[in-house]
Amino acid sequence: MVDGARRAVLARIGGTVQGVWYRGWTVETAQSLGLSGWVRNRADGTVEALFAGPVAAVDHMLVACQDGPPAARVSGVTVSAAADPGEGVFEQRPTL
Repeated sequence: MVDGARRAVLARIGGTVQGVWYRGWTVETAQSLGLSGWVRNRADGTVEALFAGPVAAVDHMLVACQDGPPAARVSGVTVSAAADPGEGVFEQRPTL
């Protein structure tokens, strides 16, 4: 990929990921990587996140999501392409 290339993905994380500080961990980790996007709980018990930024940083975040914070037990992460929201903040959103 070309230097400066960006990637945007929608990730759905399953397992024991609610009530274990997964969203807070995601915000901290994504911000430290310079990503934009958001994270939220879903009513079905999963966590959903939009990650956008430099390709290497997004790839790093997706690998980190396989483990999450210490109390999480991730059973799987599904990823699909998403529209890039552009540069900005990474935030926590209300449950969907």
